[in-house]
Amino acid sequence: MSHALGRPHLVIPGFRLSLGLTTGTLAVLVLLPLAAMIAIGLANGVPAFVAALADRRVMAAFRVTIGAALVAAVVSAAFGLLLAWVLTRYRFPGRRIIDAAVDLPFALPTAVAGIALTALYAPNGWVGGLLAPFGIKVAFTPLGIVVALVFVGLPFVVRAVQPVLEDLPAHEEEAAHLLGATPAQTFRRVILPAMAPALVTGFTMAFARGLGEYGSVIFIAGNKPMLSEIVPLLIVIQLDQYNYTGAAAIGTLMLLASFVLLLAINRLQAWAGGR
Repeated sequence: MSHALGRPHLVIPGFRLSLGLTTGTLAVLVLLPLAAMIAIGLANGVPAFVAALADRRVMAAFRVTIGAALVAAVVSAAFGLLLAWVLTRYRFPGRRIIDAAVDLPFALPTAVAGIALTALYAPNGWVGGLLAPFGIKVAFTPLGIVVALVFVGLPFVVRAVQPVLEDLPAHEEEAAHLLGATPAQTFRRVILPAMAPALVTGFTMAFARGLGEYGSVIFIAGNKPMLSEIVPLLIVIQLDQYNYTGAAAIGTLMLLASFVLLLAINRLQAWAGGR
């Protein structure tokens, strides 16, 4: 009765203390370092901050990173959708092994993945050796960056789309078939609209991962300035040269891009949940 007339009972005991501890921890571990990075980037003033970002080498690194991440996200969305479809709709020997292997990039150290991909796609590698006679070079080119980003981004699409396909009612497809729809029409008008939010979410997550990926890329990229140099590597180079202000400026722009992508992912997830 006292709870009904007075203040509602709090589910978590010591809510104010818990909130204070979590907020303080978040501020110390996340917000404070990010604020320090922004402050260091702006230490020499806004003109110096803009000049650091306007450098030709920095702009080229951003073009390579954003372009490769975008292409890799598109490829991951296409093949991730196909892989999720196969794992969901078909039963075949080795299916569980393939399903478990999808999560391998999550557990595998990215440096190990980079070394393996480089050895595989180098001109004398198993795959690179087959492509070399056709004049196709993967390792040490921007194409190698795309391959590495597809490797790390594909699981995001598969794991975003797979639960939606599993929960999709089968009677909707059966109804479309009874009404005379072809398999292509059923996929385009029934299945694709239902899983579009999850597919877009997986695409965005793969793109966000590609922007900040480092370990799996540096080995296969070749790291040629103005050609195959990525932004995370350029930040490391700036730090090695004791250019902390320039590194912080580049990191601040990457932080802004990551924050925008996280907001987009949250909006897409809210959209998917409201459907």
